[in-house]
Amino acid sequence: MYESFYGLNSKPFQLTPDPDFFFASKLHKRAMSYLQYGLSQAEGFIVITGGIGTGKTTIANSLLDDIQDDIFAAQIVTPKLSPDELVRMVAIKFELNVTNKTKSDILSDLETFLSQLHSQGKRALLLVDEAQNLPLETIEELRMLSNFQAAGKPLLQSFLLGQEELQPILRAPNLEQFRQRIVASCHLSPLSEEECKAYIEYRMHHAGWNGNSLLDDEAHHKVYVFTQGVPRKINTLMDRVLLFGFLEEKESLDGDAIEGVVDEVKDEMFLPDPAPPVSNEPLAESTSSGVVKDVEYYKSMLNELVEALDDAISHKIKLTRYIDKLLKKKYRTYVRLKSDDE
Repeated sequence: MYESFYGLNSKPFQLTPDPDFFFASKLHKRAMSYLQYGLSQAEGFIVITGGIGTGKTTIANSLLDDIQDDIFAAQIVTPKLSPDELVRMVAIKFELNVTNKTKSDILSDLETFLSQLHSQGKRALLLVDEAQNLPLETIEELRMLSNFQAAGKPLLQSFLLGQEELQPILRAPNLEQFRQRIVASCHLSPLSEEECKAYIEYRMHHAGWNGNSLLDDEAHHKVYVFTQGVPRKINTLMDRVLLFGFLEEKESLDGDAIEGVVDEVKDEMFLPDPAPPVSNEPLAESTSSGVVKDVEYYKSMLNELVEALDDAISHKIKLTRYIDKLLKKKYRTYVRLKSDDE
């Protein structure tokens, strides 16, 4: 709607990640360098974390858009997948048929596919987005997939992209083997105020803007204050700013204009109410009436809970492997008996 008014050939602030509009801030450049380094190493895991809307998926799409011809890349966005579901989804993304096949069959097909790629001088790359949703046993399954090798080189390499919650997940005691295979990791922070301004101007000019600066200094400052430098929030706000400018026929916008648009979009973005002030009073000891205990008490309880969960997950992984072995054994017996009957 506003594109023709501003002389643009595309929407500069669309929400869908577009590699053509990739803005390389200092941290985004570092993350991209890690991904490219990981590709050059052809082994191990690369982990990129960051808050919601900081550009992790845009980086992944930029990498895929510029991928080498000798790499077969697949990307999955993960809900809470079980290990079996992960294996099935990976196979589907690599265009393998999984209909009516057991996990053992699928793993065998995956190994054959990856070996064929290797014989052709190619290799496979798996990008796992929203990786913070993966249960610990599924992350362990991902590590097991990296055990497919030929001539001492892994046949499958994986990059994990996730929100900040992924970091404590990967610190779990029973993921030590996984951590040892991480060759690089990077955390994406929001843009600085200077980068926020550069981001807006870069996207405007990339979309065809040939005028002077769209926003004055005060306007840029108010955009930064409202969005806190989060690219997705910047896109949401700036799209509305451009619409406002079009409707008001303004070729440049000041701080008052930005403030007016901010007031309009606050409710639409479902921003939470300001948090109540935090008391500086020390936490009281627990009593029979239910008063909160001190911090150390809850830390101790939390540590015990984490240890219990880790033990439960470890037992679940062992049980899963045991069942898998039994199934394989039964399958071999079935094949042998069927062969004898024939």
